[in-house]
Amino acid sequence: MIEPHGPLPPEVYWRRRILAGVIALGVVAVIIGLIVWTTTGDESKSNGAKGSTSASASASKPPARTTEPADESIDERVTGGGTGGGGGAAAGETVRSRESGTARPSGSTTSAPGPVPASGLCPDENISVVLYTDKPTYTVGSQPVFTIVVTNAGLSECTRDVGKSAQDVVVRTLDGTRTLWTARDCSPVKTPDNRVLKPAQQVRDTITWSGTTSNPGCNKPRVPVPAGQYQAIGKIGQKESSPITFNMVNPASN
Repeated sequence: MIEPHGPLPPEVYWRRRILAGVIALGVVAVIIGLIVWTTTGDESKSNGAKGSTSASASASKPPARTTEPADESIDERVTGGGTGGGGGAAAGETVRSRESGTARPSGSTTSAPGPVPASGLCPDENISVVLYTDKPTYTVGSQPVFTIVVTNAGLSECTRDVGKSAQDVVVRTLDGTRTLWTARDCSPVKTPDNRVLKPAQQVRDTITWSGTTSNPGCNKPRVPVPAGQYQAIGKIGQKESSPITFNMVNPASN
């Protein structure tokens, strides 16, 4: 190392050299710090630019297509069955809203139900049918008269066809195994007679039997039934009465 020379003591020159060295080291440290800071700043800017580019790319992508069918924007009409007419919703139809996902009643396009009749049809279980004869015994060749009585056994009034087209009387052998005659076989009357029956109201009608046999279509010879005991039932539609019995006897000989 070069020894300091000069008018001042050597310690002064050593101190100056040390100070200059410290200053030089400080300058070098500052320069290195500036270089490091600059490099770090450039990397941060680069990362920021990359993030902005990714965000821009994401924003520029079109929205993903949904898998919902195109016609879901229209309310889905749910009907109880069958096809409706002319674009109007059928009675009882509901409309399922796409927004709420719940069923709501359809609007003014739903037809209002027609007025309910004041009295509905009388079911078989609400009527009773009773058959009886005008006398218990007839002579062969005479014409027994049957009376059929229909009663509304329900608690409310109702409508029932009680005309000749709905009436029937069936005559069978006493054991009920063979049918000899029915009122419908040869009856030309087919007109209904609908009656409104109040509770416990009765309708009576008579059917006269010729005392001969018959067959469906009335296309076979009809012969008088012989003397004996017979069974008969009355019917209104499919509703039957309890069976009754009567006798046919030969005329008294003179």
